[in-house]
Amino acid sequence: MPQSLQTILDAPIIELDSIDSTNNYAMRLIDADTAQPGLTILAAHQTQGKGQRGREWTAMPGESLLMSIVCAPQYRIEEQFVFSAATAVAIVDVLSELYESWDVRIKWPNDIIINDKKAGGILIENVLRGSSWSFSIIGLGLNLLQDRFPNELPFATSLKMASGKDFSVQQMFEVLRRNILLKTNSSLSTAAIMREYNDCLFRRDCLQKFSDGSQQWEAFILGVAGNGALQVQLANREVFHYHHGSVQWVWE
Repeated sequence: MPQSLQTILDAPIIELDSIDSTNNYAMRLIDADTAQPGLTILAAHQTQGKGQRGREWTAMPGESLLMSIVCAPQYRIEEQFVFSAATAVAIVDVLSELYESWDVRIKWPNDIIINDKKAGGILIENVLRGSSWSFSIIGLGLNLLQDRFPNELPFATSLKMASGKDFSVQQMFEVLRRNILLKTNSSLSTAAIMREYNDCLFRRDCLQKFSDGSQQWEAFILGVAGNGALQVQLANREVFHYHHGSVQWVWE
């Protein structure tokens, strides 16, 4: 039987000084049958933080919000991207209220963009048991207090760099955790969630450059479908659907 929303919100919060990865820690708790929906891991530092497709997420201790939330999604197994979309929208909703000059967007599929630069990313790992979608782990890394990034990361930013203000890790954690749990446990339809996601989509209705590793081309971004495919239109007016990992986004 699904737990009540209040029970989920009241689930334990584990705070750690350092861990290999908050997602890894949450997965170990699931494997040990000691996790519950709403259980959240918050770490000041990750030694092996994970990004999309095996990329490493690095951050200096205490400068970023590093958290993982265990969820038992109330979605059909084929709606895994819709769950991811609801998570991203929940984060954008919070950040959009923080600072009036911010333009907060979602770069397909789940990077958080502030004023055209990446401020964070989401990594969702699903636990499927047979035909049952048992758990999801929502991993969030959000740059808060960095005042600079290496030259090789020209399109990275932090909340501090985008505003000139300091933000409390604890306060950001509390409001983001609550909003993510509220959004992902809401009764919004798939269509409503995807409409909100597409309303926040970075460079929607714009030409964007893509690469397959050997060549580059431009495509007009139309939107994202419920299965997570990016819908684009080429110069010859053909419409294509790009799946995550099949093309690379070219920053300029």
